[in-house]
Amino acid sequence: MTDREATIFKIGISFTPGISAEVVRRLEEAGVSIEDFFEIDTQELTSLLGLSRAKFDKVLREEALFKARKEMEFVERHGINVYYLGDERYPMLLRETPDAPVVLYQLGSTDLDAEHVMNIVGTRRSTAYAASFCDGFIRKLGEYFPDMVIVSGLAYGIDALAHKGALENGLPTVAVVAHGLDTIYPAAHRDLARKIVKSGGSIISEYPSGTTPFQKRFLERNRIVAGLSELTLVVESPIKGGAMSTANVAFSYSREVGAVPGRASDPMSEGCNLLIRKQKASLVTSVADVIELMGWRPAGVKVEAKQRNLFPELEGEAKEIYEILKFASDPMSIDGLYQKTKIRIPLLTSTLTELEFDGIVVRHPGNRYSLA
Repeated sequence: MTDREATIFKIGISFTPGISAEVVRRLEEAGVSIEDFFEIDTQELTSLLGLSRAKFDKVLREEALFKARKEMEFVERHGINVYYLGDERYPMLLRETPDAPVVLYQLGSTDLDAEHVMNIVGTRRSTAYAASFCDGFIRKLGEYFPDMVIVSGLAYGIDALAHKGALENGLPTVAVVAHGLDTIYPAAHRDLARKIVKSGGSIISEYPSGTTPFQKRFLERNRIVAGLSELTLVVESPIKGGAMSTANVAFSYSREVGAVPGRASDPMSEGCNLLIRKQKASLVTSVADVIELMGWRPAGVKVEAKQRNLFPELEGEAKEIYEILKFASDPMSIDGLYQKTKIRIPLLTSTLTELEFDGIVVRHPGNRYSLA
């Protein structure tokens, strides 16, 4: 099978009614290839996946494959990258989320697995206070982390400030949109979108060409913004809004969330203040707060290594984790460690935190761990 044919099958799977991240993971567990998905009869397929017989009718799968061939023509014509959930190339952080898109389309060449990825979101009705904060914050962020990728949603207000700030400071920026890549919404940001791609950034969507934006899709888009990022930063937001949705999704993914505090009387800061009060977000007023929160090491800043025993005398769960990581060829996820150790996730997470604090293990992007 050629790469082109494989991509068509992957797009076809995403077009199939009833498909989801859970189903793709079941396909992998059952050993069903992307080609088999379209060849196996309905009863055998649903039996292999443990689903009801009503799902994945063969006629619907054939229609999905037909549509995928048409979409492939659009993808090739515009040089769009296609990432399938079952591929190694799929963005690592996003793959960890339970409701990850089956397929992701990328116009641009940004490394979505960069060492530092954060999103900056907020209200469409941003104030001068927010503009001033974004300007200074992103400028300083670029000084400390020239490889930082800034993700946002290409909307008016904070999103636009985030993308423009990244462009002005030479940082790659990724705009996640709620429609197909054959259009840009809002239309007023078409020039901004062109600048993003031209500067090494990307426009990303889970939707094929011809898909128009509406409210539900903006909410679906927010989970991708959160899922691609190690940190979600809400600059300004009322209590209800898309930024609050993104923050809550990030919190549900166990990702870090930060919020810029505002005056109690300012309606555009009520959401940020609420996130901080409910302990769903850490208070962020500067890049220094982000460094402390994330444990990131700024470029060009020498950080003295913690004193540690090269052969630590560990006991219990800590020793068990150490022994597993000692023989691991690559950093391991929490799920991977759980499969090996069967240590309860809360205890596993707290033990890893203690080992990290002691300088015995190192946390990598995507909450993966290796020995220091």
